[in-house]
Amino acid sequence: MVNSLLVLGFVPEKPCPRLCMNVPRLLQFASLLRAVRAPGWRPWILGHMHFSLHRAPLLQAAGKKNSLSLLALTEAELEEQFVRGHGPGGQATNKTSNCVVLKHVPSGIVVKCHQTRSVEKNRKIAREILQEKVDLFYKGEESDVFKEKKALEKKKQEKKRRAKEHLERKKLFKEMQQLDTK
Repeated sequence: MVNSLLVLGFVPEKPCPRLCMNVPRLLQFASLLRAVRAPGWRPWILGHMHFSLHRAPLLQAAGKKNSLSLLALTEAELEEQFVRGHGPGGQATNKTSNCVVLKHVPSGIVVKCHQTRSVEKNRKIAREILQEKVDLFYKGEESDVFKEKKALEKKKQEKKRRAKEHLERKKLFKEMQQLDTK
């Protein structure tokens, strides 16, 4: 896709009047777009190239800022099972097979997801979780998930330190007030 856009003569950061978006934005969605040949298709004329949405073979975590930097998963690498649910909800939960067990065969990572009653939502959530775990497995400390976790941990420690300092200042202030009143 990227090569075909470069062959067509696109220059990065140059707006495309037909698609009403700049090329980097178009390239961001390249995994969702597929060029379809129209009758009399000529690669040097954009007017004859049509784009259609299709289901991408690569799975991306929906709604994540850094989903493009996560390692991609393909359906061929996954084993999916639907098992009986568990937890609160009684008979309706325990009798339906809406719990998704997803295994990434190359790494051996298994994810079990039963967060909602919907099988489709559980499949989507399981894939998001698995993608983050696979990314962490292969990239280690260079993973965006790991870096994000470290940043949150550092932020929490900083907040705790500031709260402790504030408490010390309050304690000193009270002691000074007591000394002044005596």
